[in-house]
Amino acid sequence: MQYRRLGSTGLQLSALSFGAWVTFGQQVGRKQARELLSLAWDRGINFFDNAETYNHGEAEQLMGDVLVDLRLPRDSYCVSSKVFFGAVEHPRPTQRGLSRKHVVEACHQALQRLRVDYLDLYFCHRPDPDTPVAETVAAMDLLVRQGKVLYWGTSEWPAAAIHEAHRVAREGGYAAPVAEQPQYNLLHRERVEVEYAPLYAAYGMGTTIWSPLASGLLSGKYDHGVPEDSRLAQPGYEWLREIALGEGGARAARVRGLRPLAAELGATPAQLAIAWCLANPQVSTVLLGASRREQLEQNLAVLDLLPHFDLALKQRIERVVEGGAG
Repeated sequence: MQYRRLGSTGLQLSALSFGAWVTFGQQVGRKQARELLSLAWDRGINFFDNAETYNHGEAEQLMGDVLVDLRLPRDSYCVSSKVFFGAVEHPRPTQRGLSRKHVVEACHQALQRLRVDYLDLYFCHRPDPDTPVAETVAAMDLLVRQGKVLYWGTSEWPAAAIHEAHRVAREGGYAAPVAEQPQYNLLHRERVEVEYAPLYAAYGMGTTIWSPLASGLLSGKYDHGVPEDSRLAQPGYEWLREIALGEGGARAARVRGLRPLAAELGATPAQLAIAWCLANPQVSTVLLGASRREQLEQNLAVLDLLPHFDLALKQRIERVVEGGAG
């Protein structure tokens, strides 16, 4: 495993990390979760990502139970939660958003579900148009001062809101956000590479990127339709299926050329896509999601590909996805 600093902080995260979105509590039960987290830990992963909204809190409950069951030293791994959407199916106004009330109460609930005394990372899952940024920053600072959160960050915030959060933190003497958790992959690049570009040098922001495979599209699993056991086939994720595949399957058609290029290199399309993400120096860690052991093992093997990953290969991959020749 390789380890990278989270932006300008001293926190060392594994270059590949493990997330619970969609899978835990839905595709993955207790036995599978234990097998996956144990494998991740054995291979050097030290960051496990979660959120209040993942399967309405069940994903955090399952992850917390398994981490305790594995008896991992608490000082040897990092765990996160995210706040905004709420943990209940139909949240009342005070059960969602980024008000001081919900930020604080959601943190306490996450601590209970994950069975930890503190969160290493706590993300504001989306910007909240109904709450002043200053109120959210002050709430996060309160949790940091109480020792319930060590670092906090944002997820899918516009750059302007992140600038505002840093201004508020600087002027008020508050703890500032240290990381963003954005979607980043070969098909979704502009926010990380263009919009956020000024943030890295200005504030030392790190990134914990999600969906490196574009919800599995870049793995090639949807080249010939949607398998019944895949995340795009899960009830309630029809919206994700439409986004991932594109209208008429247009996005799927763009990535089919990755398969022959990967075969040429003795790799899989998924490994190429993940390695491409890791090649960006602004990426602190790539969040992997998996519902099967063999799936996680295959994606972890991307580390063997990195020594051979150079600028020429990066450009070939980009040309294939953009529709040119490999």
